[in-house]
Amino acid sequence: MAKRIEDLKVIGNKRLNRDFFVLELLGHTKISDFKPGQFAQVRVDGSPETFLRRPISIHDVDYEKNTFKILIQVAGKGTKTLSELGNGDILNLIYPLGNSFSLPFENEKVLLVGGGCGIAPLLFLAKCLKSNGNIPDILLGFRNSERIIEFEEYRKTGPVFVATEDGSMGEKGYVTSHTVFSTHQYNRIYCCGPEAMMKAIASYSKKRNISCEVSLENLMACGIGVCLCCIVDTVKGNLCTCVDGPVFNINDLKW
Repeated sequence: MAKRIEDLKVIGNKRLNRDFFVLELLGHTKISDFKPGQFAQVRVDGSPETFLRRPISIHDVDYEKNTFKILIQVAGKGTKTLSELGNGDILNLIYPLGNSFSLPFENEKVLLVGGGCGIAPLLFLAKCLKSNGNIPDILLGFRNSERIIEFEEYRKTGPVFVATEDGSMGEKGYVTSHTVFSTHQYNRIYCCGPEAMMKAIASYSKKRNISCEVSLENLMACGIGVCLCCIVDTVKGNLCTCVDGPVFNINDLKW
């Protein structure tokens, strides 16, 4: 799939809570056919301290409107600058980058697991699964109820389970201890979030011979495999997360 460097128009900036927001972007030409799990490298203009592009997952796509969305967490000066964009502002992106999640076989029972900002690539995946006739279960983990985001959007794609560390919504505790793992059986799990969470899900999947793919959130500078700052150790040697990933089968990772 050809990569583009393109200016896109901001047509929406939806604040989800204090830390998270969603930008909706309009393509001047027909947007590319995205695959679930891919990302874009976003240039941050108006922030002199932000030299490098920021890797942001594709959150949702609307081909009829020729738009797509990116979900962003405010974590520094660059993302704060992005949070202040308004309708009509221009954002320069390199996209679509990276590989994608593999789709399940027919009748496979699927679970999507996301933690915090790691839920970002899973909404587009959930919609792709639903359109193919495979309704996924979705498990989302957050620190507390105030940090829960996109709950209603995920409910449109399948049953949603929630875990919060303080028990303010859903089950109390980490997402990895949710009772869904003891009450449901799955053929395939997709996961994105903090590394410790993904490693725990990977361990659970390996013990039960469940196919599992994770989307890594390694730091990336170039997004095209040149700078080598996102190297990950795999059974196939050192691979670049940005071009060989960000999605990896857990059996390929040296976890």
